[in-house]
Amino acid sequence: MQFLCKEYHDGNPRVRSLVTETRIHLVPSLNPDGYELAREAGSELGNWALGHWTEEGYDLFENFPDLASALWAAEERKLVPHKFPNHHIPIPEHYLVEDATVSRGTGHGGGTVMGTWCLTLPCLPRQVAVETRAVMAWMDKNPFVLGANLQGGEKLVSYPFDTARPVSETPAAAPRPPDDYEDDNPELQETPDHAIFRWLAISYASAHLTMTETFRGGCHTQDMTNAMGIVQGAKWHPRAGSMNDFSYLHTNCLELSIYLGCDKFPHESELQQEWENNKESLLTFMEQVHRGIKGLVTDQQGEPIANATIIVGGINHNIKTASGGDYWRILNPGEYRVSARAEGYNPSVKTCNVFYDIGATQCNFVLSRSNWKRIREIMAMNGNRPIRRIVPGRPMTPRERMRLRMRL
Repeated sequence: MQFLCKEYHDGNPRVRSLVTETRIHLVPSLNPDGYELAREAGSELGNWALGHWTEEGYDLFENFPDLASALWAAEERKLVPHKFPNHHIPIPEHYLVEDATVSRGTGHGGGTVMGTWCLTLPCLPRQVAVETRAVMAWMDKNPFVLGANLQGGEKLVSYPFDTARPVSETPAAAPRPPDDYEDDNPELQETPDHAIFRWLAISYASAHLTMTETFRGGCHTQDMTNAMGIVQGAKWHPRAGSMNDFSYLHTNCLELSIYLGCDKFPHESELQQEWENNKESLLTFMEQVHRGIKGLVTDQQGEPIANATIIVGGINHNIKTASGGDYWRILNPGEYRVSARAEGYNPSVKTCNVFYDIGATQCNFVLSRSNWKRIREIMAMNGNRPIRRIVPGRPMTPRERMRLRMRL
């Protein structure tokens, strides 16, 4: 924060561009209780677990609703996307109850009903931390696009999914050649934005001064990143209900976990070097929010349309427009078929190109009013039966005459 303010006032063009064109939100600590506990012990007396949990004993990172298991269970029942969405999955009603005890699954499949889903296999009770509630409300209030949570104890970038999908639930897919950077693991369920998450993770790790120097191995075990400095969370440390999975499935935000180093509480004398290690990475990562497409969705009178759905062909994960009708969609370079849809409007489709240079492509949509609402009303009056077309010159039958009077 101090760096951004100083460089902005000093006229640094890169920082000025970033600050003036980006809404940047910074949270110094999501777990101030744990920070205070670790600070008192210091780096010499602390250990990896010290400060990990809140004073009440919550691991905040995995205290969120497990929306991934709900989505996969709905896919098993072929409910997606007609009865169960592939994006903006609602928070279960029981999760929002004050002092709620939430059922946490054992990591395997289960049944689901919109709004009140719960895994059918044995569940473990847990409560929702006040910090978790605050973060969820914060996410719902702000149309975040890109996010990162900074952690310690390892040196890598982790991206969703963090939840491991059981083999029995994984849908059949065409065989693909082995990835040079990831082992073939049938329990890994990639997000529809897998390639984009990898791009974002590499943008941080490759700009870091030491993150890709994995020849010494990981902090605690062997290197899980294949010398890339990045790994999918479910491959490295599978867990349900993570903040990253929740952010991806409940909001428009692509969120990753950045593990800054083996020492979770570095000594004061080491902080300057840690800053130098991460400075360029942080700037490069934040700049990625301007990669992809952006635009406005309006009606023919120029009025913004909130909650319109933006669909990118080939990526089975949609986003929604904000209250002002604006949207942002991070995409890798390429040509995309993009459509905008909204209740009561005809959809609009166009081709949008994303280039390698930083700077999102403007892709606006103007939607015209649809007659489907009136058509559905007429169909309902007809008992949702097909309406027979009246041929000019042909006399109407008594039944057709009666139906016409009833509609009028």
